[in-house]
Amino acid sequence: MTIHREGYRSIAIGTIIFVLINTVSVNFLSTPFPLLGWLLLFVTLFILLFLISFFRIPNRALTIIDGQVIAPADGKVVVIEEVIDEEYFKEKRLQVSVFMSPANVHVNRNPISGEVVYNQYHKGKYLVAWHPKSSTENERHSIVIKNGSTEILVKQIAGALAKRIVNYLQVGQQVKQTEEMGFIKFGSRVDMLLPIGSKINVQLNQVVQGGVTVIATL
Repeated sequence: MTIHREGYRSIAIGTIIFVLINTVSVNFLSTPFPLLGWLLLFVTLFILLFLISFFRIPNRALTIIDGQVIAPADGKVVVIEEVIDEEYFKEKRLQVSVFMSPANVHVNRNPISGEVVYNQYHKGKYLVAWHPKSSTENERHSIVIKNGSTEILVKQIAGALAKRIVNYLQVGQQVKQTEEMGFIKFGSRVDMLLPIGSKINVQLNQVVQGGVTVIATL
């Protein structure tokens, strides 16, 4: 397991705060209130370890298969339905959404290989990520990857806790399946808009692994 570069600053700040709080605790609380001092130590240590775990990148055997759509994120499948896409395709698409809790790995990965033909950031609200309108009203970053005649739109969507979406791709860039697409800090969801007729290989509420689980066959 390694730590994602997006976490370096947050972990450094968290470590400084941890040291400051417990230094004050040792000097002023440990003698008159020893139980409070120990409680503060355990609580702040738990928070620091959770922060570190949030930015983890586990070692995995990634799935690379042409013609398959690989999960762009860890989490739970919360939507499988046909929708009308008003942003890019202007027609009916098959939407599959993966909800990421704060405990999930938050690296986002390319579901297919191809060329980035669309990249757009949208300001918006911070509705809870499982809200039906979060896909169109929340802050989000949309990209479209084209492979041959197939195009897939992927949305990184902010949630009630997610306040920063990072996307590494640019229009015209050639990307490879399962390589890093971006990162979302502190819980959110990722939508994929697939061609109608795609064979879905997952079910609602199924837990998936980013870069590993096959979401659909094109």
